[in-house]
Amino acid sequence: MTETLRVVAAGDHFVLPSLITSAIAEELREQPFSSTELKLGWPLEPFGPVAEVEEASDAEDELIEALRSNGGGQVLVTQMGPVTERVLDACPDLRLVVVCRGGPVNVNLDAAKTHDVRVCFAPGRNAAATAEFTVGMLLAALRRIPQAHELLAGQGSWESGAAYYTYEHSGLELEDLPVGLVGYGAVGSRVARVLCAFGARVMVYDPYVHGEIHGLRVGTLDELLRRSQVITLHARLTPETRGLIGARELALLRPGAVVVNVARGPLLDEEALCDALESGQVSAAALDTYAREPLPAGARLFGFADRVVLTPHLGGASRAVAEKAARIAAAEVGRWARGERLSHQLG
Repeated sequence: MTETLRVVAAGDHFVLPSLITSAIAEELREQPFSSTELKLGWPLEPFGPVAEVEEASDAEDELIEALRSNGGGQVLVTQMGPVTERVLDACPDLRLVVVCRGGPVNVNLDAAKTHDVRVCFAPGRNAAATAEFTVGMLLAALRRIPQAHELLAGQGSWESGAAYYTYEHSGLELEDLPVGLVGYGAVGSRVARVLCAFGARVMVYDPYVHGEIHGLRVGTLDELLRRSQVITLHARLTPETRGLIGARELALLRPGAVVVNVARGPLLDEEALCDALESGQVSAAALDTYAREPLPAGARLFGFADRVVLTPHLGGASRAVAEKAARIAAAEVGRWARGERLSHQLG
């Protein structure tokens, strides 16, 4: 392709439009291209298939205007932009959409197929960041780090914070601790390696992964739960795994267990978790994802602030992730421009 390639870099506050443009410029050093940079508002629809809803209308209008400018955009690179049927109908020159995330959940795939628009995504861009964040959340929950910080830095009370320097209130350490991983994909496998380095007794349940693993492979989820003092979730969200950890499963854990979820909120029954926290069956939890996001103001989880670490879905947020996503997307644009096989095309 020797003609000038028309690209719209529809970034946001995380994957900046300038990152996308710079990555494409590096990839297409000998290919002339023009780039329209667009910074969409935040947040847009975070998860689930893109909906043809009024809430997305402003972003749709912005995308349409950008794609229609400069002779009509052929390529759209975005993270959150809603690529709806309306957008696709309005932009007949569009031929390629690259989504800077692990799946093109913000693209109407049926409409894209109808319009003969190829759709690519950026797998693996946040595996390291999410794994690191998971370990950080686990350590924070085990050692009550956020609670101690709040007592000292927030309330200025050394004496209250020093209460954690007692046998009853001090936390657990990872060495020799039985930790169960539910899922052993790109994130879970990294977490397993780090926990093994800490000296934890790592166990893994994942019926879809074969071959060598870090830790002990366990045949059933129930067995993993019965043997674990800590569980951390790394499964994909599918109809099979939705509600995977509920009241029955939490009851199988060792008394005073710790639960960590930096994967997907609906894997875990939050009401059952709150019941388990209330009864003491679960002594602490660390959550970055929730069944409903944003977490509602009156959520029951807020009542366990002394034992629960809560963060607003930040596990995959690092500067490196944004840069990797832009590079992965740019590489797909380069392959398409050169007529090569796409590496991460859906379908």
